[in-house]
Amino acid sequence: MSTASNPLWGEDWAEVRRLWMLDPDVAHCNHGSFGAVPAPVLAAQEELRRRMATNPMRWFSREMPDLVVEARAEVAQFLAAKPRDVAFVSNVSAGVSAVLQALPLAPGDEVLSTDHAYGAVSLALDRLCARTGATRVTAEVPVTSPDAEIVATLAGLCSDRTRLVVIDQVTSPTARRFPIEAVARLAHSVNAAVLVDGAHAPGMLEVNVPQIGADFWLGNLHKWPCAPAGTGVLWVAPEWQDRMLPLVVSHGDRDGFPVSFDHVGTNDLSAWLAAPLALRLLGSLGWDRVRAHNEALVRWAQSTVAEILGIPSAELRHDRGLSLAIVPLPIGLADTRDAARALQRHLTDTGVELAMPSWRGRGSVRLSAHVYNRPADYERLAIGIRDFMVG
Repeated sequence: MSTASNPLWGEDWAEVRRLWMLDPDVAHCNHGSFGAVPAPVLAAQEELRRRMATNPMRWFSREMPDLVVEARAEVAQFLAAKPRDVAFVSNVSAGVSAVLQALPLAPGDEVLSTDHAYGAVSLALDRLCARTGATRVTAEVPVTSPDAEIVATLAGLCSDRTRLVVIDQVTSPTARRFPIEAVARLAHSVNAAVLVDGAHAPGMLEVNVPQIGADFWLGNLHKWPCAPAGTGVLWVAPEWQDRMLPLVVSHGDRDGFPVSFDHVGTNDLSAWLAAPLALRLLGSLGWDRVRAHNEALVRWAQSTVAEILGIPSAELRHDRGLSLAIVPLPIGLADTRDAARALQRHLTDTGVELAMPSWRGRGSVRLSAHVYNRPADYERLAIGIRDFMVG
């Protein structure tokens, strides 16, 4: 297979690949962590920054507020949401912190999550419980659990003390898709609020946020929609909006949600304002085509990498619609942080970038696929790991 082609996308792949400025000598297999911004979106962001620099008074006082409103409306439409229910935040972690400070928790209350939670979110829950005296409850969910079993496990840990349930839409360390609608119904059945961490969902999946039934939903646009870094979205159900305050008090505070999140002093909001262009650019490629390609490529990559490394197919799993996949590594290869870093340094030296999460003490490779990727990227990745193992 030619290293300069991608038959899973089609004959125009080379032209599409040129939309990104990514180093062509590197196999970029970690889109899921930081994303990658197309050149036209970067150019639009730079033009916004130029406008800010040439007349700050005009920008901050007269131009930027309306532009944020317009950008929020377009992003809300992408999520099938109403603009009044959506605020921009810098990322999901920042949005989680804003949500948690709004919750009226007390000693004896319980916060329920799973052992698949993203690290920063888990730390935020620990801080919340330490501050309020609430108790953290963690559900141990096997990665192979079917949806009904996941809901049953969480139900077994819910009680009249449960005040908040936190659930991932797509898990970061294990690439699982959780039954968030069923979990939302479960949480509400015990009068608990539900926060959905949808960091990976926008762009990867077609998302209708209001239909989820959550109280709070958060997503990152810098991942699969390829918006600039620092573009997150916080959706809040109407009944919670009076409690929802930004972490930094600024001049829009009395305007309430979501406007109170818009004005954050002299922060550079060009990433938020360029996000709609990223949505339009990916949309011009065809969202259905993008999603189908990404899923097909990551499934091919998972199978190919596992075969090259000698990982049994029985240890692989993939959830419908995901552009992420996990390949567990041989026990002992990258089980600790230091061991994973050693392998990662080796791969970096060979021109491969990837994420290597460890979950329940076993290292793995997390594969991401976007339209700028090609099959040769993952063959190169697998060969690099195999050479490290035998070297």
